[in-house]
Amino acid sequence: MLRIDRPGPDQAARVRAVRLRALRDAPDAFCTTAEEEERSTDADWRDRLTRPDAVTVVASLDGADVGLAVGAPHHDEAGDVGLYAVWVAPEARGAGVGEALIRAVADWARARGHAYLRLEVGDANAPAVRLYDRLGFAPTGRTSAFPPPRAHITEHERALPLRPPAPPAGGRPHGAGSAALPPPRAG
Repeated sequence: MLRIDRPGPDQAARVRAVRLRALRDAPDAFCTTAEEEERSTDADWRDRLTRPDAVTVVASLDGADVGLAVGAPHHDEAGDVGLYAVWVAPEARGAGVGEALIRAVADWARARGHAYLRLEVGDANAPAVRLYDRLGFAPTGRTSAFPPPRAHITEHERALPLRPPAPPAGGRPHGAGSAALPPPRAG
């Protein structure tokens, strides 16, 4: 059974373990390295989980932690939320874990009135690009690369609108009238 939790500061060791596993499993998916995160203190990890402007969610499948995602203020766009640190364990990929994590962060951001959920994804990470595309994240045109010595890793930004589109002049809404992730996959 899939479960999504929002761990508190008393579960900092749990979050640290999942994050370090993610960084070791997929080092080229993250700008931060495992070595950098290992230097974070216990207090640093607890502080991350008490920030009022951020959310960390952990996925567990049949009692084992298998995924992580973080929502926090976007680094460039004031008022928007960045989706960071998304990772699903290899044994849980394809089971809806990534979608559930992203939905949890999107719901949190939407409830706080944010306009967009933004992320950067590696150009070579085809499974992640497909997931984000399926969930409605559209490319923004912004591109970047990791700092040296990993400058060969390129990524692009995608954004998901969290608010309904503004009605056109005359006040009649167009389309479905709401911005939301598509319905979850069956199965």
